[in-house]
Amino acid sequence: MSPDADEPVEARLGHTLRAANATVAVAESCTGGLVGARITDVPGASEYFDRSLVTYSSRAKRALLAVDRERLDAHGAVSEPVARAMARAARDTADATWGLSTTGIAGPGGGTEEKPVGTVYVGVAHAGAWGSGESGATVEHHVFEGDRIEIKARIARCALDALLERVREHERGARS
Repeated sequence: MSPDADEPVEARLGHTLRAANATVAVAESCTGGLVGARITDVPGASEYFDRSLVTYSSRAKRALLAVDRERLDAHGAVSEPVARAMARAARDTADATWGLSTTGIAGPGGGTEEKPVGTVYVGVAHAGAWGSGESGATVEHHVFEGDRIEIKARIARCALDALLERVREHERGARS
């Protein structure tokens, strides 16, 4: 177990971003600002945290993140392509090193057989140096159980964990 394992994930993420001289911006849907709130619970977060856009509706995703109508129509707001577009847009509109997104169904209603309550897509986008071809984005799909508050908390934790892992992977690769 690492020496910082007892710290909350948002504190570990803060240390890691600060050490990497990296910044992050967040685009949230189903978490409604919870990811940004957790990041800013850490003193000094302004050193690495730029913004959190709560784009709860498809209209907000289009207006604030330029997620195109065709992508939303074809895949739905809760989908891998939309999570990827949201993470990239958060990264790019903030000119941040990292973009993080959440889009899902917290419940208790809104779920379907294909996308049950608790479904979430978490996107993480990295900005490589200009001309390096190293920019990219990954998306994780999860289904969580619980009531609305529990699901939102699990999604926020999952998103922070995903970002922390990607940043650490990137930093290990940069040192190799």
